[in-house]
Amino acid sequence: MAEDTLVPGTSTVATPNTLSKDDLKDALNAGWTDFKAEPAYGVFFALVYVLGGLGLWFGLGAAGQPVWFIPIAAGFPLFAPFAAVGLYEVSRRREAGEKLSWGPVLSALKGKGDGQLALMAVTTLLIFGFWIILARGIFAIFMARTGIGFESLGLLWSAGGVTMLLIGSIVGAMVALFLFSITVISLPLLLDREVDFVTAMITSVETVRRNPQVMLTWAAVIAGLLVAAMIPAFLGLFLVLPVLGHATWHLYRRAIPA
Repeated sequence: MAEDTLVPGTSTVATPNTLSKDDLKDALNAGWTDFKAEPAYGVFFALVYVLGGLGLWFGLGAAGQPVWFIPIAAGFPLFAPFAAVGLYEVSRRREAGEKLSWGPVLSALKGKGDGQLALMAVTTLLIFGFWIILARGIFAIFMARTGIGFESLGLLWSAGGVTMLLIGSIVGAMVALFLFSITVISLPLLLDREVDFVTAMITSVETVRRNPQVMLTWAAVIAGLLVAAMIPAFLGLFLVLPVLGHATWHLYRRAIPA
């Protein structure tokens, strides 16, 4: 099918494979190998991601809205897969024995040039916006009568604040799990093959459905490492993001038959 005639939901992808915990270990080892072999690409894409995080941090502080750093920081890792698209291309080229250079790697951010990757980005932004709306709603429910404004971090230690954080964490985890399910396989798939973004999302969800234990473990690994890497002023992301990005490609290759 020509690249400019893709119709959502009409592409065909093979049934996902059954995965094991060994596949996660192998993917992480392969990711580490790719990063060691081509560290410049990993550091570059991590830098872009880190600068975005720092921009959010200082922007919220300058706007007098530091309390919103929590829901935005919780949603920020949702964009890590897009920051890693270039890393998928690095791993793909290393695997295929193709020459590596900055031009093709940066061009990979456009996907196949058919707009499908851009549609996935729009979908992610809409889900992130939905999460922010939910976060504001949760704040209004629990904190509207406290008299504490958005600008105060003291509200987080009140009884209502603790409850708000608990409920917000549960809702945020559900949103994150949903987004993980539709992107974990779809992004490398869109980079690798000429499929539409709806089919890519369906394939990603089907992979998670067929391998719930393995994929939930992978989600926990990603979340845990990204959160830990963000704590020291985002510096840990210079190591964690590249390794996870490369590893995601290798997990995709194990999950989806050629």
